[in-house]
Formats: sequence, C-alpha cells, structure tokens
Amino acid sequence: MSEQRSYPRHVRTDAGDIEIRLMSPADEAAVLAFGRGLPTHDLLFLPRNISEPKVLSAWVKEIERGAIQSLLAVKDGKVVGCGTLVRDPHSWSPHVGELRMVVSLEVRGKGVGKALSQETFALALGAGLEKLSVQMTVDQQAAIALFESLGFKAEALLRDHVRDVGGKTHDIVVLGHNIAQVQAQMEAYGLPGAVQH
Repeated sequence: MSEQRSYPRHVRTDAGDIEIRLMSPADEAAVLAFGRGLPTHDLLFLPRNISEPKVLSAWVKEIERGAIQSLLAVKDGKVVGCGTLVRDPHSWSPHVGELRMVVSLEVRGKGVGKALSQETFALALGAGLEKLSVQMTVDQQAAIALFESLGFKAEALLRDHVRDVGGKTHDIVVLGHNIAQVQAQMEAYGLPGAVQH
C-alpha cells in the first residue's frame, strides 16, 4: 500500500474551500505567522514552539532532508492548519510515525482538522508505516475525539510532561493506531480497499 497522493488537493469544509498542499521552504514566513496566531496552549500539541523563527528554520531543514512531511491547510491564501508526519527510519521504530496537528481557532470545529488529519494519515499509509502515534494535552477533548474517530486509542498518560511559557506543567495523552493490525483485519474480512484513500 504505497500509493502516493498528489497535491495540492481541494476539500470542501464548513469553513469553505480549503487547499491542502505540501509545505515547502517558501512557506516559512506564512507558517511562522500561523504559529504566532495560535493560542499558547495549542502550541503544547507540538514538541517545539513553532512561533519561534529558529524552530521553523530547523523544521524546513527536516522537510528538505525528508525526515518530516508537512501538509498545510490554506484558506484564501492564509495558512489555517498544519499536519505533520514525523518518522525516523534509522531508529528502533522505523515502522512508526508520529502525527502532529494544529488548526487555527477561526476554522476549528468546521472540518478542517478532520480533512487535514485524514490527509496526513494517508501520507503515513503511503509511506508504508505500520503504526502511528499522536500526543496532546488531556484537556484537548475535541482533538482526542477527532483522532479516536480515525481509529486511534489511548496508550499512555505522561504526567507533567510539558511546561507552558508560564511554567505550568500539563499532562500529555499518547494515542496510537496500529495500521498493520487494522489492514490485516480488513483483509481477513475481504475488505482490503477499506483503508485505502
């Protein structure tokens, strides 16, 4: 299952027409503006603070190196969401990818996060990954529900795992999705196409 998707793609959402495309070095300024527009608490979804220029520069280098694939959700020329697939083929877990997802407040609850999550999930399938994980703070109930709707299940709770800019610690929940197991179950029931997009 290594079918590659083509971008840009256009999806209709309750927020209007959204273009989903691969992030490139030319997007650095637009993504920085997006990161700086996010509530501070939302940045805890991500292991690094994307409102910092040096973090964004490192991110772009990782994209160029091929370690990260990032999709942007763009509405009227403005970045309103970002979905990232991170994997390390040289680690002990080359079969595992981590999804990182964040959308702006203005489009939240309007299907943009779901579309972006599905596209990022499809990137993982195309990369032949067998398992995915995603992390978020325990109070991000809408995000947890979204990933659970995609088949993710809670696997771990990391207490006081992230510290916000004010110094307060927050618990992180780790959700996992065993793609290989789901595909095997689908094939056992004669539904191999059910997980393809």
